Amino acid sequence: MIIGTAKPSAAELQAVKHYFIDEFPITAPLNAADYETLALKYLEDIFATHDTAVVCGGTGLYIKALCEGLDEMPETDSDIVMQTGQDYMQYGIEWLQQTVQEEDPEFYKQGEIHNPARMLRALSFIRSTGKSITQYKTQTKKERPFHIIKVGMELPREMLYNRINHRVDMMMEQGLFAEVEKLYPFRHLKNLQTVGYAELFDHLDGKYSLPEAIDKIKQHTRNYAKRQMTWFKKDGEITWFRADDKDVVNKILSL
Repeated sequence: MIIGTAKPSAAELQAVKHYFIDEFPITAPLNAADYETLALKYLEDIFATHDTAVVCGGTGLYIKALCEGLDEMPETDSDIVMQTGQDYMQYGIEWLQQTVQEEDPEFYKQGEIHNPARMLRALSFIRSTGKSITQYKTQTKKERPFHIIKVGMELPREMLYNRINHRVDMMMEQGLFAEVEKLYPFRHLKNLQTVGYAELFDHLDGKYSLPEAIDKIKQHTRNYAKRQMTWFKKDGEITWFRADDKDVVNKILSL
């Protein structure tokens, strides 16, 4: 998953020490709770020799897990997780939305019904435990032994969407389709239920032409970006900057 995840280049990896890059196989079902545990360990190592660490990402739940912690909850059954993922691959997102609405109406009312990963998690959870995952959300923040500064980067919507469309075209030019073909035998895995892969899997399954699949990648990425902004704009601790501000680095460092 190199091109589809926009993995940092060899030069970038050499210039700055990165974590969570090339550390786990696609078959490893890591979740936000795993990320919380691992990231805190990495930070402990970093703070042993440095005063500052930078967390960069766009997945709000994972950032929340690191900064605030997650609620303790029962484990899900791995067989149920696998079967639910396979059913989703076979029947699609409309089936997933309808099934979640029927089996976990509380999550359906509160959750992200356009986010397959979250819906799969909720459905697997209630099938494993008999309880809605919403019952375990206490919103209790954990204390962290470090100071957190949150910075958000934004662009005008038209400019952002144009850059998203251009980025998808670049990924296709870089060989995203060939990467997806190699990963096709693993398409049922949770880690591959993501934008850029799912649409090309659908093309390989005959659901869309290649141009249609590329258009859907662009559309779904724009939708995801919109959901990201909605999530992060609710966080009053974030200081926002224009991403195209030439002095943005100095402004961030002055916080």
